[in-house]
Amino acid sequence: MNQTMTTQPPIINISSYRFAHLQDLKTLRNEILELCLSLQLKGTILLSTEGINLFVAGFEANIETLMTRLRQVPGLEQLTPKISRSDHQPFRRMLVKIKKEIIAFGIEGIDPVHKPAPKLSARELKKWLDEKKPITLLDTRNDYEVKLGTFKNAINPNIQNFKQFPKFAESLDSLKEKPVVMFCTGGIRCEKAGPLMEKLGFKNIFQLDGGILKYFEEVGSDHYDGDCFVFDGRVGVDPALAETPHKMCFACLSPLTIDDQKSPKYILGKSCPHCFKNPEEHMSEILANRHEKLRQVTENLGKTPYKRRRPIRVPQYYDGKTLLDCVSSILKHMDLTYWKHEMDQGLFETEDGQKVGPEHIVKTGERYFHTLPSMNEPPINGDIKICYEDEALIIVEKPAPLPVIPSGRFDRHTLQYILDQVYLPKHLRPIHRLDSNTTGLLLLAKTRSFAAFLHKQFANKSVEKTYRVKIKGHPQENEFTCNRPISDQPGDVGSRTIDDENGLEATTHFKVLERLNDGTSLLEARPITGRTNQIRVHLWSLGYPICGDTLYLANQQLGNTQTTSPDEAPLCLHASHLAFIHPITQKRFEIESKQVAWLD
Repeated sequence: MNQTMTTQPPIINISSYRFAHLQDLKTLRNEILELCLSLQLKGTILLSTEGINLFVAGFEANIETLMTRLRQVPGLEQLTPKISRSDHQPFRRMLVKIKKEIIAFGIEGIDPVHKPAPKLSARELKKWLDEKKPITLLDTRNDYEVKLGTFKNAINPNIQNFKQFPKFAESLDSLKEKPVVMFCTGGIRCEKAGPLMEKLGFKNIFQLDGGILKYFEEVGSDHYDGDCFVFDGRVGVDPALAETPHKMCFACLSPLTIDDQKSPKYILGKSCPHCFKNPEEHMSEILANRHEKLRQVTENLGKTPYKRRRPIRVPQYYDGKTLLDCVSSILKHMDLTYWKHEMDQGLFETEDGQKVGPEHIVKTGERYFHTLPSMNEPPINGDIKICYEDEALIIVEKPAPLPVIPSGRFDRHTLQYILDQVYLPKHLRPIHRLDSNTTGLLLLAKTRSFAAFLHKQFANKSVEKTYRVKIKGHPQENEFTCNRPISDQPGDVGSRTIDDENGLEATTHFKVLERLNDGTSLLEARPITGRTNQIRVHLWSLGYPICGDTLYLANQQLGNTQTTSPDEAPLCLHASHLAFIHPITQKRFEIESKQVAWLD
């Protein structure tokens, strides 16, 4: 007689936590990680001074070895796991992390070790529900977990993370005198929520011991609808603790049914029916968040004093020379006596903050920092608009006055600094420059490789840049080109001039769009090269200075200021159009701008 033998799935999945006062966490972390790797276990273990939280999977004997070691840690002697099985390893790697909290809550003074809320067993809760005892069930889990299943008639706090629970709990004043039973997946969140609820004045607060998983294990699915979300590759388990066919959207963390997975809106790693947005909606949401962050950053500019540190890198020529020789030779705008005084005052430091004096010997490639006194930087216009963003680049509408990169009196009052605060920890890379007083489109890359791709196009002059410019005078020709070379070295206040003998090649095409009755003209300018102040210098040399320019004046005179203040008349020069090959699509990308008051 043939007998059918059934075998259980080989992988043991355990979840467990224990609040305890743990010490020497770094040593414990290293030992546990080494043990788990040797046992070929995978999952996540969180260690904190308040206890341990773990989700681990592997073969049964290896899991038992891990549990035996953990129970040897003072405070973890009673560590008891919840167990389920699967036929595959649900985790990709093994992580052991040290955290401030084993479950993020963010409320000081909560002590689950010494002041836990009363626990209610699964059997007792079922009995209360069978008897229709007047209790309130309170789900403490996130909204995406509740979607998969919860107790009938339970209150859903509609929170996206557990740190939002305390604020929600403050809204439950009407329940302070009534019996409330909290529950979560395995009980850990209720351990934190219970003392909080008692602190808020709840008189009859209970927590479901062992959470939903323990309830399934001991009494099944009575009074519960659906499955239970779990934090591993299985996504959900049913009341028999067997893996369900649910998947999870990695964009919004929603659990997905089989029908959800069949939807054309389900794109692995990007979207699902619960969070799908068309490209326009998605871009609009991203830009709204960016602009709110921009508002916060620019609002606080200049309010807090800070220590400014200007870097100086040692060229090869100065290897083995003194710091004073190096700095005074590179920064010739101040004499040797000034630099010696600064060094004697302890205002020069190495990268690690060590003060160095004038006789310090430098080496090639080293960086030193000159500490400058706190000062109020000149005011700027912080009304930056992000008009396009994707994985590779962003394009902004730069206002004026606003320098692009730190220089001279400007450090934090620059486009580079402001955007770096908005996009932390990412460092954006400007692909080209606009003068401080020039407005319009500016292209920045998100990575070094994308920047290199875009820089190459600027270098080979394949990028199309178009400007709108208002000049004093009426040119005779409708279209004309200026090819005059521009000086390589700056003059007073950073000015450049025409230098026919030693200047750099420079070419700009101009087209008259309109001759106005007030004696001015509106032009289109297309710079082929990218020299500093190129459009301004070329028009100035032709006798057509730009309206609002405080440096390149009428009759080919030079002014004494480069960057104006926000309340002065604007420089009428606006970068209105960009066209280039996109680094991801490898196709032509164009963008147009007309958002400038003087053009209206």
